[in-house]
Amino acid sequence: MRLYSYWRSTTSYRVRIALNLKGVAFRTVPVNLATGEQYSPEFSALNPARGVPVLELEDGTALTQSLAIIDYLEGIRPEPALLPARHPARARVMAAAHVVALDIHPVNNLRVVQRLKEMGHSQEDTVGWMNHWMNEGLSAFQAMIRYDTPFSFGEQPGLADICLVAQLYNARRWSLDLAPFARLTGIERNCLALEAFARAHPEAQPDAA
Repeated sequence: MRLYSYWRSTTSYRVRIALNLKGVAFRTVPVNLATGEQYSPEFSALNPARGVPVLELEDGTALTQSLAIIDYLEGIRPEPALLPARHPARARVMAAAHVVALDIHPVNNLRVVQRLKEMGHSQEDTVGWMNHWMNEGLSAFQAMIRYDTPFSFGEQPGLADICLVAQLYNARRWSLDLAPFARLTGIERNCLALEAFARAHPEAQPDAA
């Protein structure tokens, strides 16, 4: 498999973690979002949404959207499970993951920030915008998870932890005050102590700059 990825992309980070946790071999194909490589005709044909990640399977099938890719991986490689098998536990884990993936990320991604600047907002404005939504979302996430386990919902990392760790990388990049989120940074430390998370870290990627 080939993973089209950008080192700082939090969505790519999620998929790298999932691939590593499940022991799925892949080769990274860097796509430089900062220079617009995602808009090339070749990449647009691969992913009409012109974003990363894209997981290209051995038969050439291209899968897009990080949560959809992780769902595919969960189907082909059920162990270790990233979601509980039964509801309502499964729904609770998915809800926490969605706070990051569907509430925080869509209003903080590169295209949104670029558009804010095109509308006349300053760098200070855009950083304030991102930090506002990260603070809101992480506050909700922290209230939704368990407090008696090493990870968000249990003894092993799952989908919620994958989304959280990637988002906290972005939070640090933009200097969000993480003091109110001690539970979350504790989970992050537990995750990053695992090889699957450490190897997926943005600064460990071949295109890191």
